[in-house]
Amino acid sequence: MFSQTVFAQVKRAENKKIAAITQFLRENDLSIDTTVDVFITVSRDDRLIACGGIAGNIIKCVAISESARGEGLALTLATELINLAYERQCTQLFIYTKTQNEALFKQCGFYTLASVPGVMVLMENSATRLQRYASYLTPLRQDGSKIGCIVMNANPFTRGHRYLIQQAAAQCDWLHVFLVKEDTSRFPYEDRLALVRAGTQDIPRVTVHRGSEYMISRATFPCYFIKEQSVINHCYTEIDLQIFRQHLAPALGITHRFVGTEPFCTVTAGYNHDMRQILADTSSSAPPVQLVEIERLQCQGKAISASWVRRLLVKNDLATIALLVPDATRAYLQQMLTPSTQQTSALVTGEK
Repeated sequence: MFSQTVFAQVKRAENKKIAAITQFLRENDLSIDTTVDVFITVSRDDRLIACGGIAGNIIKCVAISESARGEGLALTLATELINLAYERQCTQLFIYTKTQNEALFKQCGFYTLASVPGVMVLMENSATRLQRYASYLTPLRQDGSKIGCIVMNANPFTRGHRYLIQQAAAQCDWLHVFLVKEDTSRFPYEDRLALVRAGTQDIPRVTVHRGSEYMISRATFPCYFIKEQSVINHCYTEIDLQIFRQHLAPALGITHRFVGTEPFCTVTAGYNHDMRQILADTSSSAPPVQLVEIERLQCQGKAISASWVRRLLVKNDLATIALLVPDATRAYLQQMLTPSTQQTSALVTGEK
């Protein structure tokens, strides 16, 4: 009897179908990624044999049943996912996938940006877009033998962030500050960018850049196909810093990268430790970048952090917040709390 192969779209709100996808992914040694907006499923005789999802401009959760492998289904599914993304106005596409899937997505027009051998690759659907972004940065280069860089979330922008920028700028001929581009927290990206610019406009020799997809956010870094947290952390660090060192730092002539000391978060502290080694690794073809750690600014005997500010917002403690943030951030947070304090519990989210 002829078996019909059926392709379907499944939205996040379709709980029963999402439960079936979750089970199917589990059977294929994957976890479901909660950021996926829509899935494409492939069924045969009312049984799932493949699926894949889209989260913004990232393809995730691609799985094919062992019984259906080798019949060209993977290429068809990948093509359907790409077409769906285009219909959703997402033309700049990325995929994080297992190393063994790299050849498949190359057939679909994807190109490898960075990889962790034997574990994962990051690919995008352009052979030149990253180079074009680096070319966009190149005219923004500044003269000097010591060019610094800071990458931050500023969620929200605090006096601690400002202090880090001040200290780094004082040590450099020029400092480039990048704000990680994401909208996964209570504070919209455009608001965070405006607060950083307002809080640093008086500091000389500083350029505040918009972020890009090439400065990877830990909040959107996928880990549904990696089981061990230590491996996830290693992969995130490797992928993020490969792109930074090989493409972005050379474009701007960056020689030093500045970070604050991390007394709270062991994951971030580990990232800083690994970053020092990766940026200085002499086996890379890219110029080395020296990591510089600056002691965090303190208030009331405690290091200032964005997470501290978010906790104070929940308590509506604007008096203490005023000690921790620049005037522009204080005014922004005060205005945010004025209409209603009912939703402030949602503020305790995101990264430092």
